[in-house]
Amino acid sequence: MKETTKLSLKISGLIITYNEEKNIGEVLKSFDFCDEIIIIDSFSTDKTLEIAKTFPNVKIIQNQFEDFTKQRNFALDAANNDWVLFLDGDERITPELREEIIVELNKADKKDAYYFYRKFYFAGKPINYSGTQTDKNFRLFKKSKARYIAEKKVHETLNVDGNIGELRNKLLHYSVTDYESYRKKMIHYGILKGQELAQKGKKYNVLTQYAKTGFRFFKSYVLRLGFLDGKDGFILNKLQALSVWETYESLKRENK
Repeated sequence: MKETTKLSLKISGLIITYNEEKNIGEVLKSFDFCDEIIIIDSFSTDKTLEIAKTFPNVKIIQNQFEDFTKQRNFALDAANNDWVLFLDGDERITPELREEIIVELNKADKKDAYYFYRKFYFAGKPINYSGTQTDKNFRLFKKSKARYIAEKKVHETLNVDGNIGELRNKLLHYSVTDYESYRKKMIHYGILKGQELAQKGKKYNVLTQYAKTGFRFFKSYVLRLGFLDGKDGFILNKLQALSVWETYESLKRENK
């Protein structure tokens, strides 16, 4: 789709980072229509910041990581504009989605927040099933109308006090680059989720651990047709089930 209009309002591009040297260059290109780009970095030890500094309009703020929700809300507070585009390092905006964003924000009757549907990729190959069919997240919104729920340490949830819309074109999500990095990510998510459950007063139960882990795999691989994604679907669903297992391992440690 050819861009025919210019954005009539100011928007802040936001991203939180830690050792994103493989992604930072490409994801920053997705913010090329933003008036400012703010990186909240958790003291990266690779070349993330070195690469980021080569881009114009980039402001880098280092902040100690506690959990994803706190880091995201910290980023919202740092933004100078009310409208924000909040991306993860492994997400990319297509030219079609970029144009749709601009057209939508130029409308007089625009919403206060927009869901983006995402196209999931596993090691560069598209995943069409495995529960990704309905995967969507808030990525574009007015920060005066939204805040991430404080109790969530991982899989952050945005609470929107306003009208909600959806965009048609999909955001590209290159979540899995290789087996080992995704395995570590799933374990990390599980640990944070276990801590979250412990703070809510949940108690560890071995039967729940086995049941939840098994059902997570069954739901994505069978009910959500993950088997149609072949070997990659099996690996993806196995690692996501591992995250559930690690959630309860983390909860068990927190209960001691």
